[in-house]
Amino acid sequence: MTAEPALKILTGRTVHARFTPFEQRFSYGLMMVDIDIDRLQDAAEQSSLFGIDRGRLYSLNMKEHGGRGDRDLRGWAEDKLAKAGIDARQSSLRLITFPRHLFYRFAPLSVWFASNSDGDLEGVIYEVNNTFGESHTYVASVAGSADVSEAEKRFHVSPFFDVTGKYRFTLNRTAERLSLVIDSLVDGERTHMATITARSETATSTAFLRAAIHKPFSSIGVTIGIHWEALKVCLKGAGYRSKPSPPDTGYTITKPVES
Repeated sequence: MTAEPALKILTGRTVHARFTPFEQRFSYGLMMVDIDIDRLQDAAEQSSLFGIDRGRLYSLNMKEHGGRGDRDLRGWAEDKLAKAGIDARQSSLRLITFPRHLFYRFAPLSVWFASNSDGDLEGVIYEVNNTFGESHTYVASVAGSADVSEAEKRFHVSPFFDVTGKYRFTLNRTAERLSLVIDSLVDGERTHMATITARSETATSTAFLRAAIHKPFSSIGVTIGIHWEALKVCLKGAGYRSKPSPPDTGYTITKPVES
């Protein structure tokens, strides 16, 4: 099979919808990067507008991922995937995340993909970050190009939702497109939904410039959107939940949902 480029750009939209105790929905455009973590130098050389651990129009600081401060990202990912029974030592590992745009970056979600030599997914790591600077990973064993799995909520993300119930991850990924739906479920009822729908292209300077023009606030806009919607939710009377202590372990293993 033809190898994917070391670095790709994804552009699309994210939708967040709240269903209880009242309905509220918002949507905004986004731009993410898809990088082969074993080919960081190749990725950095694809465009003069993108840098690894150095300032550019767009960049990634690899110490902001994985073990936070440890550049052995493959070792970190292999360890997390092994918790779900996945031997990823021979797997291709790619990371989809929000890059730093000039001076700013916030990545509420990053997704790691482990694929075999045929390009089929073997495992997925959902790396969730909250606005308190904390992180938690949900790890799924996958066969093929899709994943539908569930895990108990164990990580505080929003002050307007309890850490109760489950997350359901519904993922479809091809070389050209990404579709991800994360449902929050309490007693079988959906309380919140977050989606990412994006298409990918090879990262070039032209593509980065196009993203900067059409998605100029993709990164900082995420943070602004979160706080603006939180204000509206608060004004509508949603109860505030204090931040609990983080879970004892930094990961949770998901379970497949039977079709």
